[in-house]
Amino acid sequence: MAPGAPYRVMVVDDSAVIRGLLTRLLESDPSIAVAASAPNGEIALKTLAREDFDVVILDIEMPVLDGMTALPRMIELKPDTRVIMASTLTRKNAEISLRALAAGAADYVTKPSSTGELNSTGDFKRELTEKIKALCSAKRQGTAGGSGRAPAAGLARVSTAPVRGAAAREIKLRPAPILPPHAIAIASSTGGPPALLELFGGLPDGIKQPILITQHMPATFTTLLAEHIGRVSKMPCREGRNGEPVTGGTVYVAPGGYHMEIVRDADRNVIRLTEDPPENYCRPSADPMFRSLSKIFGPRLLAVVLTGMGTDGRRGAETIIEAGGTVIAQDEETSVVWGMPGAVATAGLCSAVLPLGEVTPYVRKLAMRSAA
Repeated sequence: MAPGAPYRVMVVDDSAVIRGLLTRLLESDPSIAVAASAPNGEIALKTLAREDFDVVILDIEMPVLDGMTALPRMIELKPDTRVIMASTLTRKNAEISLRALAAGAADYVTKPSSTGELNSTGDFKRELTEKIKALCSAKRQGTAGGSGRAPAAGLARVSTAPVRGAAAREIKLRPAPILPPHAIAIASSTGGPPALLELFGGLPDGIKQPILITQHMPATFTTLLAEHIGRVSKMPCREGRNGEPVTGGTVYVAPGGYHMEIVRDADRNVIRLTEDPPENYCRPSADPMFRSLSKIFGPRLLAVVLTGMGTDGRRGAETIIEAGGTVIAQDEETSVVWGMPGAVATAGLCSAVLPLGEVTPYVRKLAMRSAA
């Protein structure tokens, strides 16, 4: 496909009205062309067998062949095609969407609850078009976006020598940390849920630090994400609650719709949830979390920036570095979209830029060092 050609999209939804609205919404962006649409997964698969698409927007609930059943067949048929799941925001559909991400879907969007809202909301249009463009851009640049399962490596692998990402961008690394962290913060977006589950599935018993996560997700999704992490992890995990004391060895997920910050209250660190304006178009956003943690933990903070579109986390990472803390990022080859990790890596803020399979060993070895 020519580098400047519009991104080819297929819309799959059993509602003709929704298909029409999505088509008009997407084609208002000159970089996107809706090249086909289908009312169910069976017809979508037949269309996909005949034509190539950059992205398929796949509804979950459809007659004949539903989205979850069609998804693995699409991936097998055209592995390079990115699939974005689309559903209304219910707990059931959120659970299915998370399973779809684990099964290979690149991302998801939550459809507004009514056609009128779908036709009028600018936020949904911005979210969907930006996700399409981010995924397609990564695809055309040759980013693998795989599982990131690489041979485990310890801290000795990391140096301050320049390294190169998949797009041959030179990255200058900062010195590796000497002291173990007192807290760990993780930021992620597109591709984040599977990456988080892989990371936490490899962490051992005995992690003493609290771990705080900002993953770009709406409410309900973040509740389920915390439950999933709790099932694969050896650490308890839950959504953060306003005013809750932060306990070592516990994982806290920022709830959808709220920024999650940590503040000092008397002799305790407690969670503060705010509905302050979105940052980087996001709420929750990683930047407020990073800033608040840097004030409390200073040089004893480790921040991990995983796969995700946009630049959320970069400004907060600058604050962490100014306070003497440490930042590491997932590499380009194993990221679904190298936006967030690429922003901190190319800004020279990282002590390590690693494949996903090496992030867990790095965090584990640093966190398990004897406290100084």
